[in-house]
Amino acid sequence: MTVKTGIYPQPPRLKGKCMTLKQMLVEMLNRKASDLHVRVGIRPNLRVNGRLEQIATDPISIDSMDQIVSQILNEKQRERFERKNEMDLALSVAKLGRFRINLFRQRGTTGIAVRAVNTQVPTFADLNLPPVVKDISGLHRGLVVVTGTTGSGKSTTLAAVIEEMNANRPLNIITVEDPIEYIYRDKKSVIAQREVGGDTESFAAALRHAFRQDPDVILIGEVRDLETMSIALTAADTGHLVLTTLHTLNVVETITRIVSFFPPHQHQQIRLLLAGTLKGILCQRLIARSDMPGRVPAIEIMTSTGAIRECLLDPEKTTEIPDLMADGNVQYGMQTFDQAIMKLYKQGMISFEEAMANATNPDDFDLRLKGITGAADRWGEKNNDDDDDRTETPDWDDNAEIRDMPGFNKF
Repeated sequence: MTVKTGIYPQPPRLKGKCMTLKQMLVEMLNRKASDLHVRVGIRPNLRVNGRLEQIATDPISIDSMDQIVSQILNEKQRERFERKNEMDLALSVAKLGRFRINLFRQRGTTGIAVRAVNTQVPTFADLNLPPVVKDISGLHRGLVVVTGTTGSGKSTTLAAVIEEMNANRPLNIITVEDPIEYIYRDKKSVIAQREVGGDTESFAAALRHAFRQDPDVILIGEVRDLETMSIALTAADTGHLVLTTLHTLNVVETITRIVSFFPPHQHQQIRLLLAGTLKGILCQRLIARSDMPGRVPAIEIMTSTGAIRECLLDPEKTTEIPDLMADGNVQYGMQTFDQAIMKLYKQGMISFEEAMANATNPDDFDLRLKGITGAADRWGEKNNDDDDDRTETPDWDDNAEIRDMPGFNKF
């Protein structure tokens, strides 16, 4: 007899026995957890709304862990895991859904991290994304980078962008992922999804061959090394739209990370290339909601403008980008993290405590709430005395003047 909890029926569990993988996945879904952590010697843990919670079961034994691993990996995958001691893959479970799994070794035993992947690709409205994010789906060329910590929703945001393109534009889209998370169904676009380790040897190998596959859009699940970043920049510079992710915390750090992939003697050339190809950077944080269960993204947004490109070219001016983002909130749709958090707080989505805990500059944020302000448009508010009602938008696809600059060479 099965016991029903939440939406998914829980398989029976024998007293004194560790939970099976399927039982843990059912518990994960019923408690709406984003992640499941399984390690030898302790109880399984779920991450629910950003916080870890234990599952009320027996600690995982070595034998139980071996059984769980055997349920996940086939013989070929097991040989690879035993050789490399870590592995990423995706797993589909009938009637439950799709999961992203990472296996690793720690203190001589196996550890498993599981993330639930929503099989339904979310929309921009579902994710509460700012309107300017939708503009990315209309781009024709260039580089867009989505950043944030692990679990901040980078892949989900890119999935929403790809699905918007798929629904509205006839494009040839190639994705290279490790592992594949969302499964797309061809609509107006044709989408090829390649998984590292299964369909291709590496990100770099897949990207080298992608140029011969007539792509309009290339999605790179994550840039991890110089070769991958080099090919991504080359693809963006040769007329393709490249979407990718990095594990960075803010816009300035993202620019610094991209440049630092390359040796010092190439840094200025890379800055020239970035000024000509970089269309936008989105940096995400997920914040616990106060109006309902769940989390909402706060997104720092940088788009391509003339002033931004000048700061990309000059290392001394790169740190000025956050001020340009704050000033360009109304006109260009850019925003800093604190501006994004302020909007969520004023909309009643997050509490004051969560806003202060996640603000980049808590003291300045608190002053703003108390009415001590600077320029009105920095916080998305129009000044009633300002008659200038311009609606200029970022020149996403107009970087020709960069290419005419002395010293610019294709990377």
